[in-house]
Amino acid sequence: METTAHETARTGGARPRTTRQRTAILETLGRQEDFRSAQQIHEQMRSGGASVGLATVYRNLQTLAEAGQVDVLVTDEGESIYRQCAATVHHHHLVCRVCGRTVEFEAPQVETWTREMAASHGFTAIEHTMEIFGLCPEHSDGEDPQNPDGAAAEASA
Repeated sequence: METTAHETARTGGARPRTTRQRTAILETLGRQEDFRSAQQIHEQMRSGGASVGLATVYRNLQTLAEAGQVDVLVTDEGESIYRQCAATVHHHHLVCRVCGRTVEFEAPQVETWTREMAASHGFTAIEHTMEIFGLCPEHSDGEDPQNPDGAAAEASA
């Protein structure tokens, strides 16, 4: 999984109406620890016996993302991938470029720096996202600490 471009939806919009499909999607995402594409979520739902169309999954994921109930990243291929995060406050992600393993973290120092940077340039009503992409411990074996990009290039080749 090569993921570099990103966008995280945490708008905190109005909570969407609860439907059978949204409940099933949230239950499916709740069993996952990493980001998944709409196709992967759809396949997992179908293999679990759910009768739901791919278009319905896409539409509901978009609604859930707009409401801040799921986070969404956009891969460097332009594909949106989704995750229901445990954190209900603003947070960031470490994402493995190989397997997609995701770790949530808060970074108060980043929040402080962001506010200061925005204020120094006269910006208000700011929003930001930060995702850090690298190799998880399982995929870092044999990585040369002096040349971490070399291992990443081999892993993604």
